Amino acid sequence: MSNPATPPRSLAEALRARDDASLAVLLRARPDLITPVPTDLTQLATRAGTRASVLRALERLDRFALQTAEALAVAGDPAPYAELLGLMAGDDGDPAVTAALPAALGALRDQALVWGDDERLRLVRTAREVLAPSPQHPSPTGLGPSVREATSGMSPGRIQEILTTAGLPSTHDPVSAVDALTKLFGHRRKMAKLLAAAPAESREVLGRLVWGPPYGQVTPEPAAHLRWLLDRGLLLPTAPGTVVLPREVALHLREGRAHRAPEPVPPAVEPAAAHRPQVVDATAAGQAYTALATVEELLKDWDEGGPSVLRAGGLSVRDLKRTAVALDVPEPIAAFWVELAYGAGLLASDGEADERYAATPAYDEWLDRPPAERWAQLAEAWLTATRTPGLVGGRDAKDRSLSALGPGLDRSVAPEVRHRVLTLLAGLPEGTAPGAESVLARLRWERPLRGPQQQGDDLRTRLARWTLSEAEMLGVTGRGALSAHGRALLGAPAPAKAAEPPAAGPGDKLPVHHHRPVPAREPLSPPEQAVATATAGRLLAPLLPEPLDHVLLQADLTAVAPGPLRRPLAEALGVLADVESKGGATVYRFTPASVRRALDAGRTAADLHAFLTTHSRTPVPQPLAYLVDDVARRHGHLRVGAASAYVRCDDDTVLGEIMADKRAAALRLRRLAPTVLATQADPATLLEGLRAMGYAPAAEGAEGDVLITRAHAHRTPPRAAPEPVPDGPPAPDSTLLAAAIRAIRAGDLAATTPRKPTGTTVQGGELPRTTAAETLATMQAAVLTGDTLWIGYVNAEGTASQRVIAPIRVEGGFVTAYDHTADEVRTYPLHRVTGVAELAED
Repeated sequence: MSNPATPPRSLAEALRARDDASLAVLLRARPDLITPVPTDLTQLATRAGTRASVLRALERLDRFALQTAEALAVAGDPAPYAELLGLMAGDDGDPAVTAALPAALGALRDQALVWGDDERLRLVRTAREVLAPSPQHPSPTGLGPSVREATSGMSPGRIQEILTTAGLPSTHDPVSAVDALTKLFGHRRKMAKLLAAAPAESREVLGRLVWGPPYGQVTPEPAAHLRWLLDRGLLLPTAPGTVVLPREVALHLREGRAHRAPEPVPPAVEPAAAHRPQVVDATAAGQAYTALATVEELLKDWDEGGPSVLRAGGLSVRDLKRTAVALDVPEPIAAFWVELAYGAGLLASDGEADERYAATPAYDEWLDRPPAERWAQLAEAWLTATRTPGLVGGRDAKDRSLSALGPGLDRSVAPEVRHRVLTLLAGLPEGTAPGAESVLARLRWERPLRGPQQQGDDLRTRLARWTLSEAEMLGVTGRGALSAHGRALLGAPAPAKAAEPPAAGPGDKLPVHHHRPVPAREPLSPPEQAVATATAGRLLAPLLPEPLDHVLLQADLTAVAPGPLRRPLAEALGVLADVESKGGATVYRFTPASVRRALDAGRTAADLHAFLTTHSRTPVPQPLAYLVDDVARRHGHLRVGAASAYVRCDDDTVLGEIMADKRAAALRLRRLAPTVLATQADPATLLEGLRAMGYAPAAEGAEGDVLITRAHAHRTPPRAAPEPVPDGPPAPDSTLLAAAIRAIRAGDLAATTPRKPTGTTVQGGELPRTTAAETLATMQAAVLTGDTLWIGYVNAEGTASQRVIAPIRVEGGFVTAYDHTADEVRTYPLHRVTGVAELAED
């Protein structure tokens, strides 16, 4: 065991010196390290240094922590804290950087990317390889190789020539020569004197290279000002025709700073507008109600079976356009509503041979719930979904088109970005809408890009933009500000009440709110999210409009619904009339076809008159009453049945009119009797043909009864909502963390504690091997003495493991012991114990 007073010699020793709380912070930040649980701290350290794990950890650093890691990659190995501070704060000691650096270094230590005390800071080797500058992978710092690295292939004679020209005495070997040159370039006063003698053109060249890229091209016969730099080692050749500015020279020209613009403080989320919180909540509630109506309209349009499923999965471009026209929205917005219904489990494919999309049985249950609960279900599905509707219409990595409801739309980072954007909005005073660009700038600081992607076109930026627009459409925000029910959806605490914003004139600037930066919060666990969703629904419920039980009938054969209608009224009116326009008030129009549709559904003229009288706040207009009576009088006068099809009527003159009408020629009717016509067409075709001619026929069954036609609701078999695609291993909860740390500690105890000598030599990390008699005797002795044992154990699946146990009882071929690895009492069959070793006393 290492002495806590001595500096650790490896990452494993540094981890061994941590307490359980510190290990929990590491494993919570990097959950891939406990999948599966390491056997001991040495294995944990090895796993923490693998390339995949290090890259993942680097991607989750904020900009200043990443800049700190990049500075350590160009510092010495190990580097004292003073050297790191100089690289970050420069010679003038930037106070903001000086104040923020300990926290950034602490974050790197917490995630095991840096280890060692302040006098010997070490960046994990893999991280140094990733972040250190090289010709193939330039450093974000813009620095080049050190003098030692740049002169590694240079001849000793040439190095001595550079020393002499730079005004230094010759040395006896190349190593000391490189050391002397490095010391010169790192000495501020001597370097200032050397550069003061440089030609102006030479200083101009250095100025172009100082912030990177540090490489330049020269001809075989360089100009005099370039030769001056080459002769003194201020530029060093790396390949024929290529020179580089050594790192030490660049740092002198930068006044010791590794980064051109250190960013120790996250950019503030600036307010763009301020509204009264009541206005924000009311606006968001209106948007929430519109969202419910849009989803209902979408699925009602697909009630009898929606569009076909493409062979590769998803919705065709043509069907998406039709859906957009039906919803009266642009295609990207239609894709959002389709994906939202799918993510909430309200929409799926039916799985038939001619596969189509349709509503699921869960949709009917959803319709029966109160409006606030229906919205809460949609909002939770949106917040936690990994499917990303904004990608619809784009191309995947194989240049295939991405379609709505199709594969390839999952982006595991989407829930995290949505949650973080809304959390930033929650940090503003109530009623304050942020500027979109300031939100994006904050997100880019929290998760900076390390690759060559364009800052404005990376996935996280696009996800943030989509989040702001989708939250507004869904009613999570209103007028760009987070609503009270949106805040509850996050589980965020309500902020202190902001002062009433003054009325702003056209040229006035908005007041700047000085609030503390909002720390990043992990998304809620499923049980916590369920509670937050229910709370959001309760806050929204009083803000939604109360459904009405009446309409206003007008003389122009229209009805105006001044607000949302109760469901039975809306459904009945949807059969009796056609929707003409939507908005704050919905306008329905009565037509002969719509009245006939109601009569076909089994309603009589008396039923319709009673319905209109009961649900109208205005008298039933005479034209509407005449329309109902006229259509009802002619409805069913003609009867169509199957002959293939026939039409009969008690008035033979009506049948004579049909036979004489040229439009009936396509039906190829023939007269079987004065009151009966027959055709080879099927009944549905005959019904449509006669209706197109202006008649109102009714279908009848084999017994001569009128067939009542109601809309057939096509439903899929029960379908589960799509599961989110996780972004790597899930974050462990407290119980799992505690169990994992206990297991790692116990395994490390077994691997590092000296063991008493036995008949068999045990190598470090190797399971003990003893005979059955020795195992039994050691176990029985430990029961009497209370000693702790290290055992090798093979379970029923054949998996070998090592455990630290304190035997309590041995009988019947079993040992009952307190297992330090699992932190509980367990019973083990003795025949599965491969060997046992006593742990020596400290």
